[in-house]
Amino acid sequence: MKKLPPRAENLRRALAQEAARVMAEHGIRDFLFAKRKAAERFGVVDGAVLPRNTEIEEALQEYQRLFGGEAHLESLQAQREVALDVMQRLKDFQPRLVGPVLQGTATSHDDVTLHVFADRAESVSFHLMDQGVPFELDERRTRVNAERVVQRPSLHLEVDGQPVEIVIFPIDGIRQAPVSPVDGRPMRRADTAEVSALLAACY
Repeated sequence: MKKLPPRAENLRRALAQEAARVMAEHGIRDFLFAKRKAAERFGVVDGAVLPRNTEIEEALQEYQRLFGGEAHLESLQAQREVALDVMQRLKDFQPRLVGPVLQGTATSHDDVTLHVFADRAESVSFHLMDQGVPFELDERRTRVNAERVVQRPSLHLEVDGQPVEIVIFPIDGIRQAPVSPVDGRPMRRADTAEVSALLAACY
């Protein structure tokens, strides 16, 4: 990205901070929407000074450190505990935690998002039905690369009041993660052992 004059750089930082505040306080996950709200507040019409998604995510982490305090840490811990619980129930489908709950930027509004892998989506549904877990069927748009977006089957359920979304990929989908909306790179995925380690590190 082209280097901006100091004044414009300061404005971009301020826009990133405002977008982060909007996301944290209103549970918004759409970076473009948050940028637009920040630009409206500052009266900015020049797209060249809008922050990158990575800058907003960094500002969000900083916002939560400054203003989230114990409440944010407790909420994140509870979300990760729910994630681990569901991952253990779905261990046959190689579950992976993704998104804000993994990254540590989740607000109390965010779902726990898991990726699972099966040759048939019904296998996951039947597994949950056998365990007596109620859920709703849905679909999730996932970006495979810069040019290709596909619909994946997903399941929505709730554990201890925490919404959980389970996105179902084919077996070989474990080799290639979808593109992250933050930086355009393959999403970071964490298995059960990694999530357990994250939880243990907080105690």
